Amino acid sequence: MNLLERAEEFEHRKFSFKTTSDRIVASREVKALVLELNEVYKAEQSPEIMDQMKRLTAVKQKIEKRLKGRP
Repeated sequence: MNLLERAEEFEHRKFSFKTTSDRIVASREVKALVLELNEVYKAEQSPEIMDQMKRLTAVKQKIEKRLKGRP
């Protein structure tokens, strides 16, 4: 599967993480995707890849906010 396709699939996945471990796994998965996309972006400088990274980072921030708890 293509890296961009995996990122697109993750972005459109339904986020109903029941347990903390599900959230941790999702956070690690999205972090790995962003890092892989970053390596590709360094070589290609494609705005499409940058937009994908921004959207994935927003998803990652939401997951991490949920992990840390709400004050």
